[in-house]
Amino acid sequence: MTQSYVVETGLDLIQALEEAAALGASDLHMTAMLPPIIRQSGNLTPLPGYTAPGEEVLYEQLMNMINRSQQERFERDLELDYSYQVPSGRMFRCNLFWDRGSISAAFRVIPDKILPLEELRIPGVVKTFAGLPRGLVLVCGPTGSGKSTTLAAIIDLANRTRSGHILTIEDPIEFQHTSNRCLLAQREVGVDTLSFSEALKHALRQDPDIILVGEMRDRETMEIALRAAETGHLVFATLHTQGVAQSINRMVDQFDAVQQDQVRAQVAITIQGVLSQTLCRRADGKGRVVATELMRATPAIRAMIRENKLHQIYSALHSGKDEGMHTLDQSLADLVRQGDITFDEGLETARSPEEFARMLGRTTRVAQGSTGLNSPFGRM
Repeated sequence: MTQSYVVETGLDLIQALEEAAALGASDLHMTAMLPPIIRQSGNLTPLPGYTAPGEEVLYEQLMNMINRSQQERFERDLELDYSYQVPSGRMFRCNLFWDRGSISAAFRVIPDKILPLEELRIPGVVKTFAGLPRGLVLVCGPTGSGKSTTLAAIIDLANRTRSGHILTIEDPIEFQHTSNRCLLAQREVGVDTLSFSEALKHALRQDPDIILVGEMRDRETMEIALRAAETGHLVFATLHTQGVAQSINRMVDQFDAVQQDQVRAQVAITIQGVLSQTLCRRADGKGRVVATELMRATPAIRAMIRENKLHQIYSALHSGKDEGMHTLDQSLADLVRQGDITFDEGLETARSPEEFARMLGRTTRVAQGSTGLNSPFGRM
């Protein structure tokens, strides 16, 4: 954005957050000398009716949203993650950071209610993860792909359908749960505990049946999560990875070479499922829809992990429909057939554009940029 904007001395940041949520935006970005920017249906656009705040005005508004302890953490770390609730009750996940010496912020709009998995259009087999007695389930995808929303739906399902103790470790807490059939405790890093690894270490002494780890960021957290899954707990965790095989590989690669065979064996024993997801623009321009890649831990899959044959997992997913598995490209092709996304959107997201095109009766030539006028789908 190279154009200049009118800079104002006043800013009602809370009102901007309320309006962003009311417009159905997923995110609000605040930067000095630029108007508030929202993300709608995946695209960035200025929030109507606002001019650009000056540096001092933006700094003051953002500091007013956090307490003294959070201000001290921001001064020390130069970054801060936190959650914030506006007067209407809407929750936001917030990140403060510095940009060329000026304060900036990104706000993620948290849905005002926990939607069930079917409304999120997550594959039905994922429901079974909520009822597992033990093991490790990973939900993966890039930032902003809806991982937290999916996990909230799984935890809510477990909370409503089984009896037990659910413990979540999050940074920050986004979706607020209340105990239903389960006793449910939510701990926020930086508020209720010092770190994911410290909270997870102590969680094993708190009699949990289900543990949710908001993000596995380091080797120690992964090591304790695997131990928890091995010792009879059901562990849900997220990774910022794309694809099932890459997610498993990321876990193993966190460990030293001499440990990796042992870690592969642990993952092979404990893993129950991996859901990788990404969001695509809807064909009608109204929001986004999720595309997924799903793995369930069959004996064949466990053997591939144990024997370090992760390159074979894609083929197992592709042919694993009877076990409820599928690849990202198969999911994208289904979305195109249903009219949810365009072929071009699927092509842009596909892991193998040629394979994706073949699933839809297109040729490799089309996948490489043909107009598609001679295709079964006609003009796009």
